[in-house]
Amino acid sequence: MTDAIRRSRRSSGRLTLEDVARAAGVSPITVSRALRGERSVDPVLVERVREAAARLGYVPDPAARALASQRSTHVAVLIPLLTNTLFVDLLEAVQRTLRAQGFQTLIGVTHYDPREEEQLLREQLMHRPAGLIVTGFERSEETRALIQASRVPCVHVMETSRAPGVHCVGFSQQDAGQALTEHLLARGARRIAYAAAQLDARVMQRAEGYRRALQAAGCYDPALEFLRPEPSSFALGAQMFGRIVAEAKPDAIFFCNDDLAQGALMAAPRLGISVPRDVAVAGFNDLPGSDQLLPSLTSVRTPRREIGQAAAGMLLQLMRGAPVEQSCIELAWEVVGRESA
Repeated sequence: MTDAIRRSRRSSGRLTLEDVARAAGVSPITVSRALRGERSVDPVLVERVREAAARLGYVPDPAARALASQRSTHVAVLIPLLTNTLFVDLLEAVQRTLRAQGFQTLIGVTHYDPREEEQLLREQLMHRPAGLIVTGFERSEETRALIQASRVPCVHVMETSRAPGVHCVGFSQQDAGQALTEHLLARGARRIAYAAAQLDARVMQRAEGYRRALQAAGCYDPALEFLRPEPSSFALGAQMFGRIVAEAKPDAIFFCNDDLAQGALMAAPRLGISVPRDVAVAGFNDLPGSDQLLPSLTSVRTPRREIGQAAAGMLLQLMRGAPVEQSCIELAWEVVGRESA
């Protein structure tokens, strides 16, 4: 460490960007761009800057960077859960897209709790994020007001809306739920149960699609809806499967998420129930492992990675002040028929 760097560190208590610039023999702006990952910087200089930063133990101060440039490099992302592969896939796509452009993600997990979402948003807005990604449209009036008052560019994911001024990327949960129910009807089922947990807005939109398909076929029975407020899980799916088969004797069961349906398929042999001979089973989201079960699970393949990538791309345009050609992007989903239904 040079005398100049030692003096700088003694006076301020921490290493600065200028210290790294002196050690690397480049300008401070080159250090800043290199550490942000901007592709315009010569790879040779990037390596020199990173080596100098590592040797000195330099860690960038994001608050100081935002204050100096009047531009934050953070994006706040609020998702309901990290235990659900659905949101992990979406988040990975968001982060990969944003990091390539020099942005970092501040992740907040809301646990489907409006009060927790509001508190997380308040905390993240203190960091002056450049942009915001939130899940769906169901939230408290206080949180809506916070988003609007912040003037931070915001993109909603997993659901779509044509409302003016709203930017969103998702798919029609209702149409997908209807299509899966129509698939079960086409396979000969008439007594089709809907088994749901968590009961968030998207789960209930799938339920509406289920009802729409059965009403059109003239065989809707509200007694075949089994709705539980608990979080979705294998164990709950197994429990619900046993109860539904015993009480309702359906031809088929549409589970609102694959983990419930996977739990049902695991429970079926223990209960002496043959799927699909005794009852057909279908899930939603086509989570990993669904194609490997015995029998393999019929499901709806949802475009979660594509949603994350498109939402991050849209947000980048908004943060740069560039025009967004399509404020509402609706992506394709697919009913994947397998052995279970």
